[in-house]
Amino acid sequence: MPYSPIASAHLRYLLPAGGLCFSLIASVSHAESLTILHTNDFHSKVEPISKYDSPCSAEDNAAGECFGGYARLKTAVDDARSRASADTNREVLLVDGGDQFQGSLFYTYYKGAVAAEIMNSLDYDAMTVGNHEFDDGPEVLRAFVDRVDFPILMSNADVTQEPLLADAIPKSTVIEKGGERYGLIGLTPENTDELASPGENVSFSDPIAAVQEQVDALTADGVTRIIVLSHSGYAVDQAVAAGTTGVDVIVGGHSNTLLSNTDERASGPYPTMVGDTAIVQAYAYGKYLGELVVEFDEAGDIMSATGDPIIIDGAVLEHPTIVSRVTELAEPLDEIRTKVVASAAAPIEGNREVCRVQECEMGNLIADAMLSRVKDQGIEVALMNSGGIRSSIDAGEVTMGEVLTVLPFQNTLATFRLSGADLVVALENGVSQVEEVAGRFPQVAGLTFVWDPSKPAGEGRVTEVLVNGPDGYAPLEMDRLYGVVSNDYVRKGGDGYDVFAENAQDVYDYGPSLDAVVADFLAAGDAYEPMLDGRIATR
Repeated sequence: MPYSPIASAHLRYLLPAGGLCFSLIASVSHAESLTILHTNDFHSKVEPISKYDSPCSAEDNAAGECFGGYARLKTAVDDARSRASADTNREVLLVDGGDQFQGSLFYTYYKGAVAAEIMNSLDYDAMTVGNHEFDDGPEVLRAFVDRVDFPILMSNADVTQEPLLADAIPKSTVIEKGGERYGLIGLTPENTDELASPGENVSFSDPIAAVQEQVDALTADGVTRIIVLSHSGYAVDQAVAAGTTGVDVIVGGHSNTLLSNTDERASGPYPTMVGDTAIVQAYAYGKYLGELVVEFDEAGDIMSATGDPIIIDGAVLEHPTIVSRVTELAEPLDEIRTKVVASAAAPIEGNREVCRVQECEMGNLIADAMLSRVKDQGIEVALMNSGGIRSSIDAGEVTMGEVLTVLPFQNTLATFRLSGADLVVALENGVSQVEEVAGRFPQVAGLTFVWDPSKPAGEGRVTEVLVNGPDGYAPLEMDRLYGVVSNDYVRKGGDGYDVFAENAQDVYDYGPSLDAVVADFLAAGDAYEPMLDGRIATR
């Protein structure tokens, strides 16, 4: 048998401390075993990515320096299924924790069609709806639902008033494997109406109550093995586990959390146990395939849950059939993404773990580009939500494809006027969910601000704001109107910026596309020098 790096890694991952799980299993004669393979927050990373989560060159991929991509994921899934089959013919569920949409040109060009095709080829069993599945409204989500061969679930949303979705997305489903019935429940962020564009006909509700309702319905139907597919974040998953009864496993997403027993960068153990519920999540972008082995007793209670995410690095061979198909799908994109628009003197940091909690290089670049474009229109301040920043850019030539990977949402510049008092309200919103690494964190230009993370959210975290003027930076005036530029999504209230939607004056949402503005700004001079200048500080 040829050497398999995945299989070798798997042996290390599944050794439980002290052999407790093995002795417990051996003492029960009717144990039933299931492997749960899972992905989350894939974000249209159809092709391999670099260690910075940015596009990876063909040369680096050939050298084994890239991660992920559908072709490697296919190999990893096939290998995991083979291992499970060899191990007493264990059954396998392959599920996804949401956010397949948005993040590369493949989504910009094809919307959900590529994700549907490849997920079908990998034989996924189920998926929950992520907030980004609503980025282009119910119509694109419905087209995706119609293309896939598996159920897409969402328990905490009322879609009955939306004709496109009313008959398309169940709250839960039952899947039979090896004669056993497994109940699967979907969960979506309660604030999806702030994060995406579900439309006025879709409403979202409390996750704990929604999950418990479905658990009760499933158990009444005799289903005792229950798995929640939750695109709600690690913290919410723990709250759901603590606040419900009858949930065996939560497969998470949304917070891009790496849970692991072997990786020093992990945010917690794999699985994280809350009572009798096992919580798992496998970072994002196809860098890992989660692999959890669960042993149930005859009553459907968990006896053990062991495993670890498998890293999908250069040691995992790319499946040739998927490589060929991805190459074919990429042909219409090549002219767009290979066009060199500028160069960078150093890598431009756009990692979400940085940009969603503090000033970052990519945030400064984007905010500066926005302000530069419209400053001659009397605009003084720029604000960009960090959730709209989706990647870093490597040093050297910068292609339009890289810019579009950073800014895939096709937003336009939006200009308006807003009082100083409302600007403070906006900044307070921006720093209100830093602990959750939320996308509303503001990257700014034309102003500096200081905030205090020790204060409660919404209770004066922003302690100082200075605005740049003809004579330099001066304290913000609460009753003065300032010219502001943002993107159209934020201006309309996205990411919790309701104050923009409600109080903005002289609004114009139809400026040039944000990606083109950033590309032009990069191209205006010599190689761009990434920088931090202290425009956002804590006290």
